Amino acid sequence: MEQQIVQIQSKIREIKGRRVMFDFDLAEAYGVKTKRLKEQVRRNIERFVHITF
Repeated sequence: MEQQIVQIQSKIREIKGRRVMFDFDLAEAYGVKTKRLKEQVRRNIERFVHITF
């Protein structure tokens, strides 16, 4: 579990003072394709208010 946390933390980047994670890294963390992640975010936007694409 600690190894997974380290792997995820390594994918968090800082851009213009904000900590971000790219969509393809997030999709990989969830084990889905980027296209499917974006579809689910669009369909359930109220659950993903903290995510910006």
